[in-house]
Amino acid sequence: MAAKTKPAQLPRGLLASAALEQAAECLKILAHPHRLRIIQLLLLGRYTVGELALACGIPSHMASEHLRLLQRCGFLAGEKVGNRTFYQVTEPHLKNFMDCIVARFGTNR
Repeated sequence: MAAKTKPAQLPRGLLASAALEQAAECLKILAHPHRLRIIQLLLLGRYTVGELALACGIPSHMASEHLRLLQRCGFLAGEKVGNRTFYQVTEPHLKNFMDCIVARFGTNR
């Protein structure tokens, strides 16, 4: 009779599979040059769709779609002021994320 084996113990601090799946989905959303530019800008201040579109060199409807995806992951929030919506970063960890990207891919290498 073969002895039963215990499942391998995972080291402490590893994320659950569901958390890793959620992280992978959000990383896929971030993995676009225009979205990274939008995050860079919004880490500096609040901007409207039109301002972000102009800074990225894309049409407003495309900027709106990028913002919608970033909001879906909980990275951004919009605040209505009159007939304009100003977007801002709500996820504090994005600064560290962008700092890593700048450190790795910036011109100071």
